[in-house]
Amino acid sequence: MTDRTRLVIVDDDALVRSGLHLMLDGAHGIEVVGEAADGGAVAAVLDAHPTDVVLMDLRMPGVDGIEATRRVRARTDPPAVVVLTTFDSDAEVVGALHAGASGYLLKDTAPERIVAAVLAAAAGEPVLSPEIARRLMSAAASAGGTRERALAALDRLTGRERDVAVEIGRGASNAEIAARLYLSVPTVKAHVSNVLLKLGVENRTQVALVVHEAAGSPDPSARDRLGR
Repeated sequence: MTDRTRLVIVDDDALVRSGLHLMLDGAHGIEVVGEAADGGAVAAVLDAHPTDVVLMDLRMPGVDGIEATRRVRARTDPPAVVVLTTFDSDAEVVGALHAGASGYLLKDTAPERIVAAVLAAAAGEPVLSPEIARRLMSAAASAGGTRERALAALDRLTGRERDVAVEIGRGASNAEIAARLYLSVPTVKAHVSNVLLKLGVENRTQVALVVHEAAGSPDPSARDRLGR
């Protein structure tokens, strides 16, 4: 286990890659170990460099960021993926999160928040900017076909697991969940593991996606089924 956060930057714009490299390398223990100009080149970089987090652009020639994210997350012991893009359409936000991205930031995000996002993703915490969270809620509210599936998935959880899932949907850390629900942090971690397993998802951001999709349901019983 290393005390460094090893980062790979993926962006088709060489100037953007250079700027991100200069900004992030050495910031709070972050080490940029590789770069790629296209989603199709990411696998070779990851094969050559042990990596904790991939900072991923979305629209690139060849393999786009959503497909590249899906491929990264399909690897054995995969790194976390944080999308950093200028595009924030509902389809792209939801597509990236379903592909396994741990977070989604816009390129006008302040540098210190990008640093914090990389470190949070390496620690397994969800990373969503406020603007993207609003997009996610909007997409969930209009995604009629997914609501019942999301509610059915949450019905597989125990009451306490649903409480934890709802807190994850609010972006709470393990420590914050522990304080809000009067649980120990190890107990919260155990509940989070169970939630991931029962929902069949890979990370906390995908748990949040399920919770937001369920919250968009017009079903009057939805709030009760969410444990609220």
